[in-house]
Amino acid sequence: MAKDPVRVLVTGAAGQIGYALVPMIARGVMLGADQPVILHMLDIPPAAEALNGVKMELIDAAFPLLKGIVATTDVAEACKDVNIAVMVGGFPRKEGMERKDVMSKNVSIYKGQASALEQYAAKNVKVLVVANPANTNALILKEFAPSIPEKNITCLTRLDHNRALGQIAERLNIPVSSVKNVIIWGNHSSTQYPDVYHAVIDGDKPVRAAIADDAWLDGEFIKTVQQRGAAIIKARKLSSALSAASSACDHIRDWVLGTPEGTWVSMGVYSDGSYGVPAGLIYSFPVTCSDGVWSIVQGLAVNEFSRKKLDDTAEELAAEKQLAYLCINE
Repeated sequence: MAKDPVRVLVTGAAGQIGYALVPMIARGVMLGADQPVILHMLDIPPAAEALNGVKMELIDAAFPLLKGIVATTDVAEACKDVNIAVMVGGFPRKEGMERKDVMSKNVSIYKGQASALEQYAAKNVKVLVVANPANTNALILKEFAPSIPEKNITCLTRLDHNRALGQIAERLNIPVSSVKNVIIWGNHSSTQYPDVYHAVIDGDKPVRAAIADDAWLDGEFIKTVQQRGAAIIKARKLSSALSAASSACDHIRDWVLGTPEGTWVSMGVYSDGSYGVPAGLIYSFPVTCSDGVWSIVQGLAVNEFSRKKLDDTAEELAAEKQLAYLCINE
């Protein structure tokens, strides 16, 4: 029996990531090859013409799973009855801008979109924030959409997780599918901690033993993953869009359809105090997913090297949270 369509919202849909993401959703990459979708695309009024162009292309591509398109600059119309919301739209930091100015712009954007999701989205809506600062934007959204359960608001660190998998696979010259259980801890920023102490290849061989180069793993590897976004901007003169869109699909797919047995992934989620991370931050943890619910993987050993890195990125997030609340209260 055919499934009912799922309504998926993409904000900032006429932008680079949006343009890469919407065909993936329409093709079944996000929710599976048997799941029909209705795409809701939102962008700002100056992008209305470009957004209409994206809609024209989606029609021209004749995706069998795509059962409808809503392309609008009206946030209420965009959020109506959506089951999944991928928040790509935000205000990017421009040269010469203070962090507080950027935060202030994003507080105002996410306050408005949170209220619209609260009022118009399906009650069980799952939200993924992609726009930076992703962790803190997600926290703002949570503040202004109190009826959306906190477990339903997440941010994207799967891109960093996938980058870490890719670097390990490249180093060992093996398929990326052979590597699993890296962890991204903390903020989607250059303080994030890509941790391979529990990562394995081919099911059971520890990555650290396979690579046998602790200096690389504790130095260049971490730096490469932390700064990969900047390296791509330098190479392409544009930010990562293809990989961001692909990892957003991975994030939602695993959340909705479940993670494979024995595998965890990284998601920015609302901290409950696990691993000594202060509660009340949106922080990236290792999680498994089942029946549409994520759970933080418990009981992993954290050594002294890792502890400091977990704490450093938590400190940055606490400072961002403080800055966001200042902007909210102004």
